[in-house]
Amino acid sequence: MRELVEQLTSTGGLDNASLEALLTQCATDDGVLQLLRDNAVRTAQKQFGHGIYIRGLIELSSYCHQDCLYCGLRRSNRSAERYRLTMEEVMACCREGYALGFRTFVLQGGEDATHSDAWLTELISMMRTTYPDVAITLSLGERRRDSYEALKTAGANRYLLRHEAANEALYESLHPAGRGLKHRLDCIRDLKSLGYQVGMGMMIGVKGQTISHIVEDLQLIKSMECEMVGIGPFLPHHATPLGNEPAGDLKLTLAAVAIARLMLPHALIPSTTALATLSPTGRLEGILSGANVVMPNLSPSDVRAKYAIYENKASWGKEAAEGLEALNKELQTIGYNINYSRGDYKNE
Repeated sequence: MRELVEQLTSTGGLDNASLEALLTQCATDDGVLQLLRDNAVRTAQKQFGHGIYIRGLIELSSYCHQDCLYCGLRRSNRSAERYRLTMEEVMACCREGYALGFRTFVLQGGEDATHSDAWLTELISMMRTTYPDVAITLSLGERRRDSYEALKTAGANRYLLRHEAANEALYESLHPAGRGLKHRLDCIRDLKSLGYQVGMGMMIGVKGQTISHIVEDLQLIKSMECEMVGIGPFLPHHATPLGNEPAGDLKLTLAAVAIARLMLPHALIPSTTALATLSPTGRLEGILSGANVVMPNLSPSDVRAKYAIYENKASWGKEAAEGLEALNKELQTIGYNINYSRGDYKNE
């Protein structure tokens, strides 16, 4: 396995059979996993040094017309607490975040039809005018190409749209009421062609997923040459059809993060909130697997618990915008610190 790790490190790629063998071994062999993670960390440090970029997460709305089997925001969850932030509330989050040093804001929400192009473009234009030096990232699901174009023209820079599953059968099993995998990938291609920095990604350990599925995911991410990669463990929500399923495996998640780093050395890879929720040391473990981004929560305190894609989401303390000092101290325990710059993708 050492040879496979070194080959992946030097070339940025492996064939499917080799990747499957490596992931399978990492799930049970701590030595191989550590070698993989160490190489990923060296690769990340070569590109980014010891700075970790921060993104201020603003959760716009917990309404969603999609019905994905794993998500607590799914439209069939009648017990979900729904809310929508006003434009004024979003701008208040931006004011707080900018004062704290954030130079990237991430607007995330369910696929809420109330968020028309007109409403979003007005909000984005206001953010762009007020804070001309920040990066604006959107994570608002599947939209039409002309919608993406309007949001880009208004001032958005990046878009996160996880592909969720590269295997069509697995994708369909998780999104029975969705528009299908082809439509999701067409959206990603539209975003790239419009000049967005684009993020893809998936959960590890969701029901029906195999090691070979994860290999398909990683190969797709590499082939699409996306600028951002979000990989986290599956975490169940009791009010969904997958509520009784076990959470994703930490080791396998860290292995996937490390492989993504070696495949795409310049990519912006978050140590996800899901990792921090799964394990008290999850955020640090992600960074020690090659991640170089964290996304503290800037949402108003009274709605953070309502944006419940999964349960017990970490959104306080070091996971919150107001906890940056504590976050920085934690990062320093492993030799890192917060990098307050925008952290744009640079392929050089």
